Amino acid sequence: MAGIPWNTIHLAIAGYTYFRSTFTAFIILSAITVLLRIFYRVALYPVYFTPLKHIPTPPVRSWLTGNNPTFVPEDQYERMRQWNHDLPNDGLIRFYMAGNIERTMVTTPKALGELLVQKAYEFEKPPLVRRSLGRVTGEHGVLLVEGAEHKRQRKLLMPAFSYRHIKNLYPIFWSKGIEMVKLIEEDLRRRGTPTDNVIRVSTWTSRATLDIIGLAGMNRDFNSLSNPNNELAIQYHKINSVPPTRLEKGLFLTGLIFDAAHLVHKLPFKRNRYIAESSAYIRSVALQMICDARSSTKGDKTHQTTDAVDIISVALSSDGFTDEELIDQMMTFLAAGHETTSTALQWCVYALSKHPEVQTRLREEIRTNLPSISVENPEPISATTLDSLPYLNAVCNEVFRFYPSVPITSRIATKDTSLAGQHIPKGTIVHIVPAMTNHDKTLWGPDADKFDPERWLGPGGANTGGATSNYAFLTFIHGPRSCIGMGFAKAELACLLAAFVGKFQFELEDPNAPLLLREGATVSPKDGVRAKITPLEGW
Repeated sequence: MAGIPWNTIHLAIAGYTYFRSTFTAFIILSAITVLLRIFYRVALYPVYFTPLKHIPTPPVRSWLTGNNPTFVPEDQYERMRQWNHDLPNDGLIRFYMAGNIERTMVTTPKALGELLVQKAYEFEKPPLVRRSLGRVTGEHGVLLVEGAEHKRQRKLLMPAFSYRHIKNLYPIFWSKGIEMVKLIEEDLRRRGTPTDNVIRVSTWTSRATLDIIGLAGMNRDFNSLSNPNNELAIQYHKINSVPPTRLEKGLFLTGLIFDAAHLVHKLPFKRNRYIAESSAYIRSVALQMICDARSSTKGDKTHQTTDAVDIISVALSSDGFTDEELIDQMMTFLAAGHETTSTALQWCVYALSKHPEVQTRLREEIRTNLPSISVENPEPISATTLDSLPYLNAVCNEVFRFYPSVPITSRIATKDTSLAGQHIPKGTIVHIVPAMTNHDKTLWGPDADKFDPERWLGPGGANTGGATSNYAFLTFIHGPRSCIGMGFAKAELACLLAAFVGKFQFELEDPNAPLLLREGATVSPKDGVRAKITPLEGW
């Protein structure tokens, strides 16, 4: 240390000591601040400071898990149904998620009407939901845009979803249903033994509905049924092939506590990589399809397909969308139009396996009234014919009621407002829970938790199921943000189910196995419904 003045050394030591003590104090104060914030949020706020404290809440609450018994909730829909049954309320229930994150859910028809109709544009999809879904659909499609832009897009797209157009799609739905069951039959035949007859239903429903949305949405057959190894089918199925793990769900909930849940989407999980890579590929294909469609009509208005029934032709003919917006519409209807109906058909097979008497009665109606599909060129089917089958439509409606593909959805208040007579501050997140409301005994009667298609067959029950309110059936929501594709989905499911039930008798591989759920954008049986399939002759 020769040559360095002692006063310089003393100053350096003093500076280091000061820095170390200041840094240590900073760390300690930061830790104390974080702990105080956590204490406020989990202990003080829910009891003393929440502006929603007059809304009833379940009595048992943990600082760590909220009103759920575990950090990552399981069977939450059954729990919500129990809260709604046990807690006296005037339309709202307040509950807490992990880390005491506060949420509110709507429980009565009056409050639902206020939220979904009168004040629909005061409650938007939360930013986190838009970012999550937008990774696949893009954020500029009709599903995720808000306010005036949503009204504009919905008005332009509505012609594609009118009954006048949907009735012309029944032959597409029916032909793909026939193709699906014939390919399943071929697959079973190749196995060579009658006892080797277990299929994973989701594999086939996903491929069939992807082909349908390709034809009906974009006038393009993706041939996923006949060629599951084509690149587009592979890339699309990759998006949904990896559900979120418990680690991802746990990190997501932790992120909610610290307002950083969106960062989970950027972590190097396989699911995130698949979504990013596959979405980029599909968007490039969608752009090419749009360019091809524009080129085929450019400069020749006589070839504009104003009577075309596929969604993108209608959108193009409106001349109201940019190419980027059209890509987002295509991605939106690929996701919403494919995944939800695939999930609904899985639930149909599950429910009819649990209720073989319903399966038998439905098969009798189908075989009695619909043309045979065993001939070389099966007859096309009309909307009039299929819509005239009361038990088929009753079964479809009961599946939609009992097993909604999207059992919960959320809205966020965009300004200070009110619901059910309660003040709702800006930023409050409100849950709409079809899985709860669709089973509400005050709306559906004491047998609300029973799967019973008969409820749709009684006097006046064809459209209501005997429920006392229009808002008792929330599978497709209501109001200006209701599902634009409801008629499309109902017709598609009826056609696919009719072909499947008419051709096969089926039961679950393990009828006594507990029902485990696969939760993602939609909720379906975790095993994809493994069923024993027996082809039937004579139809």
